[in-house]
Amino acid sequence: MAVEATRGFPAEGELLWTPDRQRVAEANLTRFADWLARERGLRFGGYEDLWHWSVTDLEAFWGALWDYFDVRSVTPYSAVLGSRDMPGAQWFPGARLNYAEHVLRHERTGADALLYCSEGAAPAGMAWEDLAGQVRVLATRLRALGVRPGDRVCGYLPNVPQAAVAMLATTAIGAVWASASPDFGSRGVIDRFGQLRPKVLFCVDGYRYGGKYFDRREEARSLAEALPGLEHVIHLPAQGETGPAVDGGLRWEDVLDRAPVPAEDFVFEHVPFDHPLWVLFSSGTTGLPKAIVHGHGGILLEQLKLQTFHMDLRGGDRPLFFTTTGWMMWNFLISSLLVGACPVLYDGNPAHPGPDVLWRIAQDTRATFFGASPAYVDLMAKAGIVPGERYDLSALRTVMPAGSPVSPQCTAWFYGNVKPDLWIATGSGGTDCCTGFVGGVPTLPVYAGEMQARSLGVAAYAYDENGRRVVDEVGELVITEPLPSMPVTFWGPDGDGDGDERYRRTYFEDFPGVWRHGDFFKVNARGGCFVLGRSDATLNRQGVRIGTAEIYRVVEALDQVTGALVVSLDLPDENFFMPLFVALDEGVTLDAGLERTIRDRLRREYSPRHVPDRIIQVPAVPTTPTGKKLEVPARRILLGTPVEQAADRSAVADPRALDALARYARTQRDYPLATAAV
Repeated sequence: MAVEATRGFPAEGELLWTPDRQRVAEANLTRFADWLARERGLRFGGYEDLWHWSVTDLEAFWGALWDYFDVRSVTPYSAVLGSRDMPGAQWFPGARLNYAEHVLRHERTGADALLYCSEGAAPAGMAWEDLAGQVRVLATRLRALGVRPGDRVCGYLPNVPQAAVAMLATTAIGAVWASASPDFGSRGVIDRFGQLRPKVLFCVDGYRYGGKYFDRREEARSLAEALPGLEHVIHLPAQGETGPAVDGGLRWEDVLDRAPVPAEDFVFEHVPFDHPLWVLFSSGTTGLPKAIVHGHGGILLEQLKLQTFHMDLRGGDRPLFFTTTGWMMWNFLISSLLVGACPVLYDGNPAHPGPDVLWRIAQDTRATFFGASPAYVDLMAKAGIVPGERYDLSALRTVMPAGSPVSPQCTAWFYGNVKPDLWIATGSGGTDCCTGFVGGVPTLPVYAGEMQARSLGVAAYAYDENGRRVVDEVGELVITEPLPSMPVTFWGPDGDGDGDERYRRTYFEDFPGVWRHGDFFKVNARGGCFVLGRSDATLNRQGVRIGTAEIYRVVEALDQVTGALVVSLDLPDENFFMPLFVALDEGVTLDAGLERTIRDRLRREYSPRHVPDRIIQVPAVPTTPTGKKLEVPARRILLGTPVEQAADRSAVADPRALDALARYARTQRDYPLATAAV
């Protein structure tokens, strides 16, 4: 049941929703607890007790998940956890399995595997027999083209069904998948795929976004010429019957124009638990993007756990989350097939032809789960859009805000503007482990601005600077016990998979044997969680650490502000300078009145320490295409690092934002200096 819908500004921690008895009884988490009692003789007083068991008896917990989800291996494992050292934990040694095989276990006639739509088109379905049939044919063709286990296959593809088919076919034969969206420029894609030396490239010749067509034939040719070791290019035409963009390339239709491969005749490649499944890339904001390698077994177990217990998905559910193939959320969305859900894919601009297009898709597809970023919610709020009044969202049960810190206002907005009986399963995790560290629990209440709990199996804590656990204090987000989906390694700079040392330096240098994630984190006494921005973009005022999210909540709530970015610059003689950069609505200029409003609100809603030293207007703030603020590259630019060394332009939504910071830095000899408009 929901409390009275809140349309104003709720206080952090205000109770917004409590699950009713039926929802608790029907939750997958409740069924798992019943199974543990029946099959293992384990009983828990509540979620916090269950979580504590899951992070203290790792072998029992992960072994129980293996049995509960009926994970299939052609050989038995010798132990759940052969070694628990981090990095290098050894999970389920001896097991041989395949991620794609577990997806295709759900194949059945007469049901859609997924739904998809593009700009201006009505949703359509892809039946299970079509998805599974194409996967088997394409996997067989890849084998005939010489693709072997461990070879890399890359996709320069939009969020369309063919991308899912290509990924599943690649992983079905033990090859390693990586993908990038065609809105990436060729340089950014080469920086990523070039590390992997792929044998096969799937590419599209263009894409449509915001009502416009973008030709990508030149980018496809540049990729084919630049990728060392590339043997085959498979071309997916974006519009009409066009020839391959790359000379000698194969057409998607021709590759799949083969006799069906019956399920009983297809042989999946069964690989060790940690055999590379896919490679995800860091945002590439500081040098070459890190190529993060995930394993078959780790992703399989983590995604089964996440989607079943912390998203409460089950067979027939329809999750909708706007993403591109260049973001880990695409891998997460496609992985909902593991639980028999029917993911909804959208290829296009989420604000075209209007800012509420995703809600129309949710209505037309009868989506049961909706993923949204706080930036999208802010767009809705400023446009005055009330989806619950415009659309039939009766099928919708769950909303998951993710991608950046979530304010109390954002949480409450859903109850006041979508529907009062919603489970808001706010989550936070990362590309690094391709899962959520903290997130939703369907049997617990929802409090404003608060993530409900730490995820099962995730030993997440806040550490102070001395490596001690703290409660109700902001600290470093750390994970003290291994997770199966922690990276196998980073792909090495020579394409040989030897990136172990870089992996160790990234996560384990500050607290040996403990994963330091790089976020500010707080856990309150009841287990509620807050992720407060990157800790490597620290704001430290008079010895008090401040999460950047607190400043963004206030500043970006102002109608005139379209974006904000704040950094703290360490200066000589133990001084510092904290500028705030703001992007404003077209035609709006930063004046004394608006500056005063920003300063007064920060002082009133948080503290004088939250007030910046200077406020500077810029045409845009630097973010990734998915909306993540680039605080660390911004700080480096302001301290004099050339833009080309501080950030990868192809990984930035609007490169003008980087140039504005560089111009500001060039005009200043010393900080602090006068406010300027850039």
